[in-house]
Amino acid sequence: MFGIADYGAFVAAIILFLAIPGPGNLALITSTSKGGIAGGLAATLGVIAGDQVLLWAAVAGVAALLAAWPPAFHAVQWVGAAYLAWLGLRMLTAKPGDAPVLNIQPRHYFRQAGLITLLNPKAIVFYMAFFPLFVDPARHQGLLTFGVMALTIAALTFAYGLVVVLLTHFLAERLRTLPMLTRALEKFAGLCLLGFGLRLVISR
Repeated sequence: MFGIADYGAFVAAIILFLAIPGPGNLALITSTSKGGIAGGLAATLGVIAGDQVLLWAAVAGVAALLAAWPPAFHAVQWVGAAYLAWLGLRMLTAKPGDAPVLNIQPRHYFRQAGLITLLNPKAIVFYMAFFPLFVDPARHQGLLTFGVMALTIAALTFAYGLVVVLLTHFLAERLRTLPMLTRALEKFAGLCLLGFGLRLVISR
């Protein structure tokens, strides 16, 4: 369909990758717990926007440029790691009554989640390696094929994000009656963000 080989397998692979724990999932959960459904949906749109930029950058061959000039790849990698670590440290050192690390305004959740997604240069390489697996050379239709793949990824990400946001909101309503547990989960989220940042550097 539209030059995509085994569209069903493509959809299944995207759903699997969405479910893998990572900074994007953590951004959705944290944004929802702080800003409710509006904050979670804004973060979901931020993840989608960041993904689309990286996806089309991969299509345009940015991955090849990063591979040909390692310093550029490493520079973006360090910026991404520093940003994740900064968010994580702020959450770890926050005290009861402090302003939330992730702001309440939905536009800020959008920006935070978008930056977390954009500052992971490995995502570009992933898309560059992933797309060819599902492109049928005999029926490939150029930008139309990639456009359908991009639209599919955006739709699946939104559906997945909506599920995560609603589940998190449902649980958050009950967690508000347990402030100590809520603070513990926030510290855990900060530790995870810090860990993601360190892993981004160590695994290069």
